[in-house]
Amino acid sequence: MLVKDLVLIAGLLTSASAQAYKEKPYSQEFYDSYSVLKHYGGNGPYSNNPGVGISRDPPSNCEVDQVMLLSRHGERFPDPSNGAAMEAALAKVTGTNKTLTGSLAFVADWEYFVPGESWYAQETWTGPYNGLADLYQRGNNYRNRYGHLWDGASIVPIFSSGYERIINSARAFGQGFLGYNYTESAALNIISESNTQGADSLTPSCYTNADSKCTELTNVMPIFYDTAARLNAENGLNLNVSNIYSLMQMAAFELNARKDSPWIHVFTEDEWYAYGYTQDLQYYHCYGPGSNTTNPVGAVYANATLTLLNQGPKKAGSMFWNFCHDTNITPVLSAMGISVPTKSLPLDQVPVPHQYRSGDLVPMGGHLVLERMTCKATTTYEAGTYVRVVVNEAVIPIDDCQTGPGYSCGLNNYTTRLQEMLPDFATRCQLPAEYPQYLDFFWNYNKTNTLNYQNGPISYQEGFTTV
Repeated sequence: MLVKDLVLIAGLLTSASAQAYKEKPYSQEFYDSYSVLKHYGGNGPYSNNPGVGISRDPPSNCEVDQVMLLSRHGERFPDPSNGAAMEAALAKVTGTNKTLTGSLAFVADWEYFVPGESWYAQETWTGPYNGLADLYQRGNNYRNRYGHLWDGASIVPIFSSGYERIINSARAFGQGFLGYNYTESAALNIISESNTQGADSLTPSCYTNADSKCTELTNVMPIFYDTAARLNAENGLNLNVSNIYSLMQMAAFELNARKDSPWIHVFTEDEWYAYGYTQDLQYYHCYGPGSNTTNPVGAVYANATLTLLNQGPKKAGSMFWNFCHDTNITPVLSAMGISVPTKSLPLDQVPVPHQYRSGDLVPMGGHLVLERMTCKATTTYEAGTYVRVVVNEAVIPIDDCQTGPGYSCGLNNYTTRLQEMLPDFATRCQLPAEYPQYLDFFWNYNKTNTLNYQNGPISYQEGFTTV
């Protein structure tokens, strides 16, 4: 090869076209498994479910004609009880009256992220991960995705359980979805969280004792002893393993209100993995497949939406936007057989990997979507009605029913499957006869805008349940 040819090649390699050649259209880096957001369980900011790689958009031969959302509230401050534990742990760190060094040196210039007692349990509105912006943006995104289901004139019902931050989330979502039309077109329905609601509730409860390992949970992993020893040796502190748990929990909640938390970097990736497992255990054994009361509770929503799906949009309506707590979503997933591991989660060790990741299921703002699709015939699929399950923006195929377009489930098969597997809530949970025996508000709801905005101030109160 001549020298002039080599020069020409060198020039080409530095040209714009050569730079484009070097660019990789598909990244080879997959670091999501190491993101601290996946180790917060239900305490930290929202993140999408990684899913299995199926397109979120409906198949080209299908159109969504009915959608049902069951969403957790947006990012929030901790509850008062958790806040008290965090403040107690902080007191051990800051009460030494000496300059901290090493990984805790930042504490001298750091302030607790909860402005005052009245902020506990409330939704956050500051920082890039704040709850009100999260839910408003989701409403806006869903207007782009499901806006074809609204004719621009009909009243759009929105259902919220009766806790203040959930009501605020429902309102933020509605404003994001409807924009200027929210004032007149939304009809917010606030469903009390009282046990007397029985089955006519977004937050049903069992009236019989649960048979699970929930009462055995301690929130302590063996590695936390090493964590405490490391931080105590570094600055002469007296932290115990419970304090370590509270400080890690605090880091998760701080990110709900601020751009970042320096506490994240105090702990190692191994320690964060263990913390995440403490959260997985709570959801699995207390509000998930590990409890015998979970499926009956989840069956309430699963049965009601099954009826809506079979009635279809013309008879039942095309959109059902519902807002509740994280512990009301995991029972529905369990009852439907979604994300149920084949083995129980052990209490005495941290399995790596394991099949029940609460950070994928119910982070702050976590949500479950049921889509009813009408599909045209192709060479592969018959024309008909199909159902897809979406968890945190990832399509999750049903294990034993995924042969439809986009790995969906035929409505007839979906119906048979749920009818065979869903337990009877009233019988299994010993529902008192004087309480409502079935969910009714999807068909009989308030159609006015009287609750769309807050009418007068809501004084802070722990356990606020109704308006």
